[in-house]
Amino acid sequence: MASMANFYSDFDITWGNDRAKILNIGEQLHLSLDKYSGSGFQSKNEYLFGNIHMRLKLVPGNSAGTVTANYLSSQGPTHDEIDFEFLGKQGATVPLMLRLIGLKLRLWLLTLNFEADACVASASSSSPCKASAWLSQEALDTNEQEKLKWVQKNYMVYNYCTDTKRFPQGLPPECSLSS
Repeated sequence: MASMANFYSDFDITWGNDRAKILNIGEQLHLSLDKYSGSGFQSKNEYLFGNIHMRLKLVPGNSAGTVTANYLSSQGPTHDEIDFEFLGKQGATVPLMLRLIGLKLRLWLLTLNFEADACVASASSSSPCKASAWLSQEALDTNEQEKLKWVQKNYMVYNYCTDTKRFPQGLPPECSLSS
């Protein structure tokens, strides 16, 4: 039986103090960001599936240097994470960062109209889903590498793995992985 969660009873405000407000008898949560900090919350429960509806107010115009983000994260040794980051320069480009089973993957969604295609977990299986051939590949073949380079050249607007000004002490560890 599925039911709607209540922000009063099912979630904790983890940071941001007055920047997080529960509204409408626990049906809505309002998170805000100011020049000092943002805000966050976490579930008291784990979920196999769910539906999240959010409205994000982005800084208008060219807001270079401001990143508005929403991320979902799990706890534990494999730490899965999905980040939606809205960069300031081009509002139609949404970088999506996935960290699944400890692996970090960078994806770029080129429009705001997108759907996630994921496998469905089975209660009778010890693993969440059966990996398809492409999912279990450890590396791209030569043709796939060429396609990736073409997409990067024609569509990528920012790559933090080449931003030595942002990381003067050295690039993040995942940047050393072959691309």
